[in-house]
Amino acid sequence: MRVFYHKVIEIECDRCFMELLTGISSLLIPILIFYIVGYGLVSKVKVYESFLKGAGEGIKVAVEMVPTLIGLLVAVGVLRASGFLDFLSSILGQFMEPLGIPSPVVPVILLKLFSGSAATGLTLDLFRTYGPDSTIGIMTSILMSCSETIFYTISVYFLAAKVTKTRFTLQGAMFTVAADIILSVWITGMMG
Repeated sequence: MRVFYHKVIEIECDRCFMELLTGISSLLIPILIFYIVGYGLVSKVKVYESFLKGAGEGIKVAVEMVPTLIGLLVAVGVLRASGFLDFLSSILGQFMEPLGIPSPVVPVILLKLFSGSAATGLTLDLFRTYGPDSTIGIMTSILMSCSETIFYTISVYFLAAKVTKTRFTLQGAMFTVAADIILSVWITGMMG
């Protein structure tokens, strides 16, 4: 009886904590907006005019990024439709299987570098085929949640900020992808 009572209290505390977090998160953005507007007013900044100017610049940046986005999406579509992605994945899969990376996960790793939505589509295909609780499903979930679409991010944000010298950005990003892959293999192994 005592164990049951403690379990009920623990569940109730968890529920109260989640309600508290939900309440805080729903208030956070309005508080932040009021703080920014209030700070602008106190600093004697024309808040509305500044907002309109920033929104106009944002639209210009978005229009400038459209060709890059279309190029990336077309390239990913061509890779998938031509069968080259499957061909490359089968070759790389032979080398990655001994490292603990199942060959069906390789296309997700490759596509995630360029397109998050294409990688998500492949992830859903893997879930349908192997199940989300399978080793492949778990590893894919970890990879999708801890990696970034490197080439998309670099091209879009550097174009928007007019950065021409990326220095070590690509090398650093590829290093983090390698770390993501190693950790996802390790974590999946620990779970299974």
